[in-house]
Amino acid sequence: MSETQNIEFREPAARAAEALRQWPAPVAGAEADELVELQGEKMVLNMGPSHPSTHGVLRIVLELDGEIITKAVPEVGYLHRGDEKIAENMTYAQFVPYTDRLDYLAPLANNVAYALAVEKLLGIDRQLPPRCQYIRVICCELARISSHLLGVGCYAMDCGALTVFLLTFTEREKIYNLCESLTGARFTTSYTRIGGLARDLPPGWTDQVRKFIREVTVNINEVETLLTRNRIWLDRTKDVGVISKEDAVDYGLSGPNLRGSGVDYDLRKSNPYLVYDQLKFEVPLGEVGDCYDRYAVRMEEMRQSIRILEQCLDQLPGGPISVPDGKVVLPPKQKVLTGMEELIHQFMLVTQGVNAPPGEIYFGAENPKGELGFFIHSRGGGTPYRMKIRSPSFVNLSILSRLLPGHLMSDVVAILGSFDFVMGECDR
Repeated sequence: MSETQNIEFREPAARAAEALRQWPAPVAGAEADELVELQGEKMVLNMGPSHPSTHGVLRIVLELDGEIITKAVPEVGYLHRGDEKIAENMTYAQFVPYTDRLDYLAPLANNVAYALAVEKLLGIDRQLPPRCQYIRVICCELARISSHLLGVGCYAMDCGALTVFLLTFTEREKIYNLCESLTGARFTTSYTRIGGLARDLPPGWTDQVRKFIREVTVNINEVETLLTRNRIWLDRTKDVGVISKEDAVDYGLSGPNLRGSGVDYDLRKSNPYLVYDQLKFEVPLGEVGDCYDRYAVRMEEMRQSIRILEQCLDQLPGGPISVPDGKVVLPPKQKVLTGMEELIHQFMLVTQGVNAPPGEIYFGAENPKGELGFFIHSRGGGTPYRMKIRSPSFVNLSILSRLLPGHLMSDVVAILGSFDFVMGECDR
């Protein structure tokens, strides 16, 4: 029997009545009792793990009373990635490419978050050159715009608005062109290094970013024209998938899903890193906590990211892009070929990795999906003894079992789209 095949089963009326009372439903009291009398069967439906609207290999076991969901059990783990154990068998620098594969829609931001965690362990996070910090912020905000463009585009397509998907992907392709110019790769960038960056900005790259900013602003306005006051869009998203402030906090939500419920929490403001404390931007918040608010928050976040990019480009300083420490950053190739000390440093870094002190640290960054955190337990040497990745998509999906019951089957697609999760980091 295939996993997507429906399975029907009967259960006593008393048990059905209890299910209706236990889970929130659009009917209550006498109407609920009448519904219990009418219903005699429920259906268990496997949504996923191969389904377009699950955006990856997510399986949700739904119990349906007609079109109404009475129970939802999300199941994850179909990717079997094991990134945390892989990290414990690699040097800190060797694990950088694996961070690209976490939230693979924002690899530049993943690189930065991981590098900052290791730099905190090494005690050099306060020594990063200003130019390095500004370039990292530019990378993070480009990744945020790219991720939100994809999230909004796929969300709209799931609800029937294909034109929006084509518009957002047009702008996202321009970001990939910028990534290719900067890193040499479009998708898995591996651009950040422990203590700095792989290379400096290529000539004319900042002008390309400014041109993109002008164009994407027009695109964002056009998307809002198509969606924000669209009657069908409002019917599919307004008052659907409402998450209260209390539930959002209790379930550990982060990112736009948390701020969509009106919780003012953004790590760039509450626990600033790099040069975010020197930049002016607002944190958009929702009021109701429904699917529409989560959409609106992401749209405004893109505008705020554009605002941050403009400030970074205007204030971008010169100077080095890495810390001046040959025991952390690979020395220049010319010095390796001509100096014994630089040759030894390169040999030690490549074969054994950076010599990290014993200790435990946690660092969380405000990624497009929410708080991406790295907990590192070091016993010294170039390899972490233990690593734990706090992936926002995994935590955000934990609320589905509480959120979905009481909604119609068709609402599941809209709710999942509003969460904008990626299974690559969920099944880390």
